[in-house]
Amino acid sequence: MNLRRLGLLAPLTATLGNLLLAYVVYFLARIIYMLENLSYFSQGMTFNHFMELLGGGLMFDTSAIMLTNSLYIVMMLLPLHLKETEWYQKLCRTVFVTVNAVALALNLCDAVYFRFTMRRTTTTVFSEFSNENNLGGIFFTETLTHFYLIIAFVVITWGLYKLYFKTGMKAAELTWHKYAGASLLSLLVMAPLVIGGIRGGFTKAVRPITVSNANQYTERPTEAALVLNTPFSLYRTIGKAVFVVPNYFVDKDEMAKVYSPIHTPADSTVMTKKNVVVLIVESFGREYIGALNETLENGTYKGYTPCIDSIIAQSVTFSHSYCNGRKSIDGMPSILSSIPMFVEPFFLTPASMNHVDGIASLLAGEGYSTAFFHGAQRGSMGFMAFARSTGFQEYYGREDFNDDKRFGGDSDFDGTWAIWDEPFLQYYATKMSEMKEPFMTAVFTASSHHPYAIPEKYKNVYPEEGIAIHKCIRYTDMALGRFFQTASREPWFKNTIFVITSDHTNTSDHDFYQTDLGGFCSPIIIYEPGNSNRKLEMQQKIAQQIDILPTVMGMIGYRKPYFGFGIDLLNTPADDTWAVNYMNGIYQYVKHGHVLQFDGTQTRAVYALSDSLMQNNLLNKVEQQPQMERELKAIIQQYMERMTQDRLSP
Repeated sequence: MNLRRLGLLAPLTATLGNLLLAYVVYFLARIIYMLENLSYFSQGMTFNHFMELLGGGLMFDTSAIMLTNSLYIVMMLLPLHLKETEWYQKLCRTVFVTVNAVALALNLCDAVYFRFTMRRTTTTVFSEFSNENNLGGIFFTETLTHFYLIIAFVVITWGLYKLYFKTGMKAAELTWHKYAGASLLSLLVMAPLVIGGIRGGFTKAVRPITVSNANQYTERPTEAALVLNTPFSLYRTIGKAVFVVPNYFVDKDEMAKVYSPIHTPADSTVMTKKNVVVLIVESFGREYIGALNETLENGTYKGYTPCIDSIIAQSVTFSHSYCNGRKSIDGMPSILSSIPMFVEPFFLTPASMNHVDGIASLLAGEGYSTAFFHGAQRGSMGFMAFARSTGFQEYYGREDFNDDKRFGGDSDFDGTWAIWDEPFLQYYATKMSEMKEPFMTAVFTASSHHPYAIPEKYKNVYPEEGIAIHKCIRYTDMALGRFFQTASREPWFKNTIFVITSDHTNTSDHDFYQTDLGGFCSPIIIYEPGNSNRKLEMQQKIAQQIDILPTVMGMIGYRKPYFGFGIDLLNTPADDTWAVNYMNGIYQYVKHGHVLQFDGTQTRAVYALSDSLMQNNLLNKVEQQPQMERELKAIIQQYMERMTQDRLSP
């Protein structure tokens, strides 16, 4: 569009017109983001609330647009005759279209990633995948699967290019003093608008907005992802301090009485050195397990895990069990070191350099042999570094599997991530039989993961059904069943405590598992085949991944003080069990039959656990709310203080 007739104001008018186009691009990206994940956002959505979310999104879009287009704005409004030449205007157009096309691409890519994390991507994603060399193949697969997003990207970018506003001015037509005066005036008008837009407001009371500000427009933490945009989430988290210590408790002794992560066993404790085996099963959410969903679909739901169902019949499980994060790198510290994910994944923060213990290091100090197993290449996901830092003496990955001539080598590689679960779990059982007892090991499986593939020979055995991950769950369940068959023939089997959990949940086809809390529902299964005295049942307790370490320490009678944010599930009364997780600036605290959502300053909502779809907000109507707030504040402050002060030990 040519704005030549507007004369001296043409550059300013063109700049404003093009910024308006950028708003349209962000608006369309948000609509696509919502439609791509409609099942997560549609619950309780009304037109008025949708408009409220869009209104909130406008502030974050303004911040992102003003920051990312600041170079373009300066280029357009500089008082230089040079900028009215044809080549310069083409350069401005190229800069504008490129910058906003990249922003569009980031938003569209994140629309696909959301269902795995339930939040907008931040800069920690670069650290998370820094050791992976298979991202090109994954990206290509996703491109084919979501071809319609590529079409949307091309169409919107083409529209941005075609609708671009041109000044149409020529330097020879303008007198210098008028031209310079108009340009300087335009810059003076735009400068405060840009600065205020980036900050999120114009008053002194406004500090630069952050991702957590999105919650003021939402009714559920999940909706924060719809208010935010990905460019904003990325640049707002560059170099930011992850852990900020609140001042809920001035008296530290008082805080410790409310909550302390230090565990001190009784003097009468007697240690029994049983082997400990922790199976972290990729994406093995509670939703997929029939034995843990007896009331789902009016009692007809069978799930996809017959082998694990048979193990559960011989195990201790819990009526409510949760993961403490939504990514694999959240699960590792939670399960093995009793450290939940608050704000960002623990071992992507500076606090990962703190002294950190875990099940492996504690038991290594008692003479245990320890080893970690992951069928991907060494260094993948940073697991090897974390395993080493928390006391695992040995690490076995894809390279080690390939070197063992008893197994199939790289012919068992899935082509994307790791060795298929079935052969790698057989390798795992074999290697444990070669270890000196007592031993503590952990394995992280890989096959029940995007791109949701299974070995060719099983494609007719486990055909496509429901959603794409279901066939993978069936395959992994079979692999786990074969693992236990092999292990049961070994002399160490009945002297072993097995703990089965998932790193996080994954895609869902049930409304209950798509809520703010439902997205954290993971199994915690304790299988102790050699203990006939253990009462095998589903205990009416609240369990979480960070409880695994204290529970194992209690089961073997560990005698020394140790550090862990969780509790010993088997020796804690049901009323005192709890769970906590963090999502999009909101802490969720589960206790006393309720879940409390707290934004760091105030409680936003309280729901009964029986309200499975989280539809009835009981804010200020629940007797236990003040006590739950007090306990959660103590947990948060203990966490932040200890992270920033390197006090992750007794």
